[in-house]
Amino acid sequence: IEFDWCCCHAAFSLRKRGYEVVMVNSNPETVSTDYDTSDKLYFEPLTFEDVMEIYDREKCDGVIVQYGGQTPLNLAEKLEKAGAKIVGTSPKDIALAEDRDFFRALVAEIGMKQPASGIAHSIEDARRIAKEIGYPVLVRPSFVLGGRGMAIVYRESELDSYVSEAVAASEGKPILIDKFLEHAIELDVDAVSDGETTMIGAILEHIEAAGCHSGDAAAITPPVNLSDKTLAEVKRYTEIFAKRLNVVGLMNLQLAVKDGEIWMIEVNPRASRTVPFVSKATGIPLADLGALAMVGEKLPVSHSHPALSRLRRSLRSGDTFPIPHSPNYYCVKEAVFPYVKFPGAKITLSPEMKSTGEVMAIDPDRFGAYYKSQVACSSPLPKRGNVFLSVRDEDKPQVAELAAKLKELGFGIYATLGTSTYLWGHGIESRAAFRISRGRPNAIDLIRKGEIQWVVNTSESDGEASGDSVQLRSASVAAGVPVTTTLAGFAAAVGGLDDFAHYGEVSVCTLQEYHARL
Repeated sequence: IEFDWCCCHAAFSLRKRGYEVVMVNSNPETVSTDYDTSDKLYFEPLTFEDVMEIYDREKCDGVIVQYGGQTPLNLAEKLEKAGAKIVGTSPKDIALAEDRDFFRALVAEIGMKQPASGIAHSIEDARRIAKEIGYPVLVRPSFVLGGRGMAIVYRESELDSYVSEAVAASEGKPILIDKFLEHAIELDVDAVSDGETTMIGAILEHIEAAGCHSGDAAAITPPVNLSDKTLAEVKRYTEIFAKRLNVVGLMNLQLAVKDGEIWMIEVNPRASRTVPFVSKATGIPLADLGALAMVGEKLPVSHSHPALSRLRRSLRSGDTFPIPHSPNYYCVKEAVFPYVKFPGAKITLSPEMKSTGEVMAIDPDRFGAYYKSQVACSSPLPKRGNVFLSVRDEDKPQVAELAAKLKELGFGIYATLGTSTYLWGHGIESRAAFRISRGRPNAIDLIRKGEIQWVVNTSESDGEASGDSVQLRSASVAAGVPVTTTLAGFAAAVGGLDDFAHYGEVSVCTLQEYHARL
């Protein structure tokens, strides 16, 4: 659990430095509520009254709000006004990063691209803004957790229902309407700053195209599709935003890369859900460093961690931190979904977060790392058998190449009539089945007979195909058949199967052995 991990590492690091640490947490399913994690534990809810009472009672010197997600951030300004000292990034700067108008002006001033957007307070506002900036648009409430109420809207006929949902989720706050960047690569950047020096922990490249919530997206580090020029620009922008937002502690940037150009999505001056993953991938203890920076230490801090010793040795006077890069291995983060517990639920990746956990996989080969991630999240890819393909027209050219590779690996191919016709036209034999809504035998019949070992069904947003997709994916999950819903995920999976076929086995090393290779 990402924020629990951050709070624990902050406590460990600060206690080593001689600070007394008071933890406030009311979740029993966490390590931070263990009796030996902090000096004192208050098992209380995160409300202004409770936190302020604890602060006064313990005569605290400061409060860390960056490591508990959105809830403590929302309390920061009230705590400061009541006399509590917020250590790290100030509540004013945290609020500025959330202020839509200020942030848009800052991005423009820095000279970075950003999607066209507007702020709506009603359905009429939303219709007008969407018409001005053009479909598709991303509709999102402000100040919500886990992307609740967020959606990508492709046409005006869908807009009203999605905006109504967003209005309900936002509880009176404005609705944000952004131009959605189709077919872009999304990036997560985790960094730490002491107010002067900024260090990037890692740059994560999402395997799925932009539009999927970052908590649900599979991601890989080091990035595999970015040029050195793009990486250098990402580093430059990270340092600029840390400086302009007066970040002290952790910071997360979400960026998109389309046609070689970098677009800003958002900056969060706080710990993100990827911090534990990044720290384990690179060996750099970001949460520890962020906590020490918040209490006034400077980077590179006198920390005994071997990864930091390496970084300090690589720095000469006046140098900036290099971009961490681990050329000897790749790390993949994959989400775990609870769909098997919710029969009939719509199984699709969207801007609203649906995952309930995540796994981490490491391998010297990027496709090998992805293959391991699917095994780890209880959705292992079959090594043989039949694959059922039902894909959008725009995906068919690339799917044909991947289907040809599957045939080489010994898989049989089933497909809906349209996809099967396309594959035959490109020299790839496949067996056709009806769409679920049009006749039998269809994919569900084949799954029940045990003839399908893997389903690939890329999303349809509406219409007949959408209803078929819901039924197909639900039937697959119920039968324990793995489902792939994006073209990028399918490509990575085929690469992983090819890698497995080449080496014949999956190699396993400890985290320490991988770190030693850095």
